[in-house]
Amino acid sequence: MPSTPPKVPALDAGLRVLGLLATQRGPLAASTIANRLDLPRSTVYQLLTSLTEHGFVLHLVEARKYGLGIAAFELGSGFTRQQPLTLLGAPLLATLVDRTGESAHLGVLHGAEVVYVVEERARHRGALVTDVGVRLPAHLTATGKSMLAATPTAQLRALYPPGTAFVRRTETGPGDLRTLRHELEGIRAAGYATEDGAVTPGLSSVAVAVLDTTGWPVASIGSTYASTADGTVPPTLLAEVRRTADVLARRLGTSAPRVD
Repeated sequence: MPSTPPKVPALDAGLRVLGLLATQRGPLAASTIANRLDLPRSTVYQLLTSLTEHGFVLHLVEARKYGLGIAAFELGSGFTRQQPLTLLGAPLLATLVDRTGESAHLGVLHGAEVVYVVEERARHRGALVTDVGVRLPAHLTATGKSMLAATPTAQLRALYPPGTAFVRRTETGPGDLRTLRHELEGIRAAGYATEDGAVTPGLSSVAVAVLDTTGWPVASIGSTYASTADGTVPPTLLAEVRRTADVLARRLGTSAPRVD
């Protein structure tokens, strides 16, 4: 029995394009999209042009390929902020704070910024800047860098185009894309990110990203603690942050990065 034709063919085709791009690890050529979706190339180019204008698709001119744009990530993070991450993350962070005695937070990427959607504060700690709804430059925070490390190179270039001013809150933190990329390589190898005084002097953070089934960063679990003399992360705290990110990943039906 033939399937019912879509009532809004253009919208249906556009959603199919976004659905395909969302399942890919990297950008695709327009011809590839047309072949996989069995759509005329002229139609695909028209759809990609419109989706690019609205920010849902990113056109990589030199590579002649298309990937998801910032608007698509904002749409996805809007869903996660409204339901699963908040509902599932809050009790996990409460347990993390109970087990470590340190404040914890959960953030999502919003463009080149981190938006904090859940925070649990340790009783003995004062107020932090990572309160719910606060935005911070992703390149300065452990939560942000853990997610940027899982972001494809093309998307990273889109977030930090040539001439981007790398804001600093203190005297530390990457000042340009080359430095950030080098730091992200180390984060990918380690499976976790840190920052030492880049957000607040005297305080450090450690974070582990939660990835979806295609490897895209869904969120990040972080914990803030008093900076250590040698700049190392307390091993027990790191283990608990890893464990919490792993639990959240399983409950969301995704996966967390692991380093054996």
